[in-house]
Amino acid sequence: MKVSETSLSPLMPDVAEAGKPVQKGTLDWVGMSGISLPFPLRDAQVDTPLLVQAKLNTFVSLDDPNAKGIHMSRLYLSVEQMAKSGGVSPLEFTRQLDTFIETHQGLSSRASLAAEFDLVTLRASLKSGNEGHKAYPAAIRASYKDGKPTLELEVNVPYSSTCPCSAALARQIIQQGFAAKFGAEGQVSVDDVLAFLGSEEGIGATPHSQRSNARVKIQIDPTLHAFPFLSLIDAIEAALKTPVQTAVKREDEQEFARLNGQNLMFCEDAARRVTAVLNQQSWVRDFWLRVDHFESLHAHDAVAINSKGVADGYQPW
Repeated sequence: MKVSETSLSPLMPDVAEAGKPVQKGTLDWVGMSGISLPFPLRDAQVDTPLLVQAKLNTFVSLDDPNAKGIHMSRLYLSVEQMAKSGGVSPLEFTRQLDTFIETHQGLSSRASLAAEFDLVTLRASLKSGNEGHKAYPAAIRASYKDGKPTLELEVNVPYSSTCPCSAALARQIIQQGFAAKFGAEGQVSVDDVLAFLGSEEGIGATPHSQRSNARVKIQIDPTLHAFPFLSLIDAIEAALKTPVQTAVKREDEQEFARLNGQNLMFCEDAARRVTAVLNQQSWVRDFWLRVDHFESLHAHDAVAINSKGVADGYQPW
């Protein structure tokens, strides 16, 4: 039998809307992860939005046990529209949750949106007047909690940490070397001491230091009109005092060595410093932090973790 074209329905089937599930049941989350989108991030410190290349995760709950599935294209089109805006603020980011729910009426009551990216910004050198680009791994996570939107920011700040114990042991070796060199002499000239300290013999030991990382999560007001990412990074680096550098000349390296020598830190010291500065920020509602010192002495790392009020939601690992 020949089928006429007019007998075929012009409407394309919507299996998600009309189909039946093979197995009935609700699901906590359904959505998409790893959506690659560039979007302009509005930060409180700068007038021009920061363009970031992000990986987005979009999810809604599936509350209807008889529904075949959700409408993933609606989630994608919503964040695509956000990416085309003139600048994404906390308010605009969390509004996506409302859009997710509105486009899934009868299917979903919860929504979640997360973006992970490198925040690239120029950082000035310590002494030479140069500057270079530095990337900070960061994230934005929005979700509904107790019927209200919550917004969490995360940033990772690399820094250097010099061990106080190692510094003390190194100083003892330097003292012993000085005594061996000049102990038999009644008086020592300043020139001889300066020559000794300026030689390899004079610095018989150096304390061990290592690249370290501060991972900080904060909760902020989801109705803000700009993100405080740059202010957060500045606050953490000011507290630690030894952030990893970009453009470095000899005068910068010498200043970096001085800062390390004057800011000896166990991981406990670093965590307390970051805690103190976060407690001073009016825009920080809550926080969780973890500092990792990637030991040069040991094959394992030294870690300290602290929080304000969200400790129950995070395990040490």
